[in-house]
Amino acid sequence: MSSEAGNMSADRRERLVRTAAEHFASVGYEQASLNRIIRDCGLSKSSFYHFIRSKQELFDLVIRDLGQALVAEVRIPLPQDFAGGAFWTQAERLVDRLTAASALEVGFTQLGRMFYLSGAPADAESALSEASEAIEGWLHEVLAVGRRSGTVRDDLPISLQSQLVLAVLRALDEWTLRHGGDLCREDLRDLVATEYQCIRRLLDPSG
Repeated sequence: MSSEAGNMSADRRERLVRTAAEHFASVGYEQASLNRIIRDCGLSKSSFYHFIRSKQELFDLVIRDLGQALVAEVRIPLPQDFAGGAFWTQAERLVDRLTAASALEVGFTQLGRMFYLSGAPADAESALSEASEAIEGWLHEVLAVGRRSGTVRDDLPISLQSQLVLAVLRALDEWTLRHGGDLCREDLRDLVATEYQCIRRLLDPSG
């Protein structure tokens, strides 16, 4: 990211991030127009390009800013917080907090959709890649804690188990982000509860 982006005023930066997130999430990375984003957030082109050099840089800014806001809002537990008998209690609370945050802040839903856009920059230096690696590393550590405490099954190699759980979580998350808006609040709540039970059945050694 350009060092100039850090020099934007907080209000201007927030307005730019929210406007860009709405465009990226609604029309996709490739179809998102910088000219429209610049117009809709009320910046001049000269001001915009003083702070942001490219569409990818803007995309990375949105991923990082909204990602940090989500982590702060939800208070993601540390892997060691899942130790002992707290694993499934912590997991359920985390799902509840994520669901509540997404319901209250549309930007978090838009952030989720941005992870599944075709054509979005995902090279090793991108914010999307950094965020994905952080999620994968956190999940791997959480599963390791659960396996040691006996609350997560250990009959698969942990690397395979991590890949399997991540694939299922991504499938559930992507479907919910695409179709959740068509559901009423009660149906969406029931869907999330069923998805949680699906993951629990996959991992809980007690069945």
